Amino acid sequence: MVFPEEDDTPWYRQFWPWFVISLPATTVVAGIATLLIAMHQPDALVVDDYYKQGLAINKDLARERRAVELGLRAELLMPAQDGELLLELSSSRPFTPPPALQLMMTHPTLAERDHQVVLARDGEGRYRAAFDGLQEGEWLVRVEPLDQAWRLVRKSRVKGGDRLVLGGEPATP
Repeated sequence: MVFPEEDDTPWYRQFWPWFVISLPATTVVAGIATLLIAMHQPDALVVDDYYKQGLAINKDLARERRAVELGLRAELLMPAQDGELLLELSSSRPFTPPPALQLMMTHPTLAERDHQVVLARDGEGRYRAAFDGLQEGEWLVRVEPLDQAWRLVRKSRVKGGDRLVLGGEPATP
């Protein structure tokens, strides 16, 4: 009977012990990385009081219906870079335009990218405000007066230099 030769190499110079050790070590490193990501970027989409959030949604829908009743339409011109934001508000029914409007641009997942701007009415009936550049992407755009009597909303892919229409029928060329 022939016996295989004995390997005199120490264990730490062999492949299989390191392979077996690497499997649980990789799991531990991945778990720590996941924990660090979760701690530094908490989920901003989760709310504690979902019932109150639901009631607020009903109020928002009533404000959107009010904008439809007034026949409101807003045309928003986004600056290509940092510059001036321009909004033209029109109505198909008798309507007194407010002295200022609030524009909110909400990113779907990253709250730190959200923008909120107050637009003042100029002598020509347009609303203007200084605006920092906007990253191209999907945005929820909301326009409402400061007293929150009505609201225009649109979810759209937006980039600098775009003309965005909220409410009413789109303009025909």
